[in-house]
Amino acid sequence: MRGFVRRRPVWLAKSLGLESMRRYASLMEAETCRFYQRAAGRARDPGVKKLLDDLAREENGHVTLADETEKKSLTPDVRKKEDEAGRKLFLLQVVQPGLAGLMDGSVSTLAPLFASAFATHSSPDTFKIGLAASVGAGISMGFAEGLSDDGHLTGRGQPLARGAVCGLMTACGGIGHTMPYLISNIKVATVVAMIVVVCELAIISWIRNRYMDTPLLRAAFQVMVGGALVLAAGVLIGQS
Repeated sequence: MRGFVRRRPVWLAKSLGLESMRRYASLMEAETCRFYQRAAGRARDPGVKKLLDDLAREENGHVTLADETEKKSLTPDVRKKEDEAGRKLFLLQVVQPGLAGLMDGSVSTLAPLFASAFATHSSPDTFKIGLAASVGAGISMGFAEGLSDDGHLTGRGQPLARGAVCGLMTACGGIGHTMPYLISNIKVATVVAMIVVVCELAIISWIRNRYMDTPLLRAAFQVMVGGALVLAAGVLIGQS
């Protein structure tokens, strides 16, 4: 029917939350109702006009029925369960792959970055090595996360989205302490990079405490110990 309401395919909208899906369904009904009403106003054939009016009333009845059902069934306990389920999905689909990428990028790139800094004593060379390590780790982690699970059985969401989040956060984690080596003075750049590393590890500890319910001191201790070991390995290898 010419001029009929166009909508995105359902498979493109399946990642919406429950509340968003309810609003989306209500909007669909309202848009369709308005279309039938406007079409009925333009119709010249009495039979067609009656059919369109009937369809508009039917769509309006759907909206009313949905509102009544929501008021009756959507109790505070149900909303609480929905919110909790939404939070768990957010953790599985966004926070977990993002945190894994950030931890990997922030920690795994420390060794090659500081090894090159102490071995070459050149900020440009160290920057190139750090950038290559960060981008390479981001691509590797993105593919690893995306190909590890299609999300159908575990409910972890679309592999493309998870892989993109994980890969991007991995690259960001490594580039953060690589950027100081744009400073020409290698000693100053290394000191700034170490400060950035401490800030990155503090952010990771906060995220683990905020979203994973890990005690802050425990999270900080675990992350700092791991980071310190990798950093020490890079420094020792670079000086050898």
